[in-house]
Amino acid sequence: MSQTANNGNPEGAGVSTLPTRFEARILRFMMAITAIGAVVTLIVGNWRISVGLVIGGALAILNHRWLQSSTAAAFSVLLEGQKPQINLAKYVFRYLVIASVVLIVYELGIAPLPAIVAGLSSFVVAVFVEAVRELYFAIIQREEIS
Repeated sequence: MSQTANNGNPEGAGVSTLPTRFEARILRFMMAITAIGAVVTLIVGNWRISVGLVIGGALAILNHRWLQSSTAAAFSVLLEGQKPQINLAKYVFRYLVIASVVLIVYELGIAPLPAIVAGLSSFVVAVFVEAVRELYFAIIQREEIS
């Protein structure tokens, strides 16, 4: 989430909008994985697959950021002691936008559907890369890095 509770505040209220190092690394990994995949497929495959990976990766990043902001907004309401008013339409709208873009790109023949889905999966690969990174620091260097 891009907004987290400000635990240093004596009243316990307030929300910090600064992304954590973990969140920043996940976004960097997603961008790097998408870029590497696009370059490799451009060299090995054809340009349509690369375009599909880039579009899918961009949609994955948009989806990730959109989910962070909506979740942070819901939790900020809880921190203030109010009853959460999560608008289900906004939550579903996110999926409709992504599905519409995927359908339009596929129907126009810009990119194949498997390439777009592979780009959308960049979040999963980024989480695995982060897990390997954390495992390295935990076992090899015997430290905890956050």
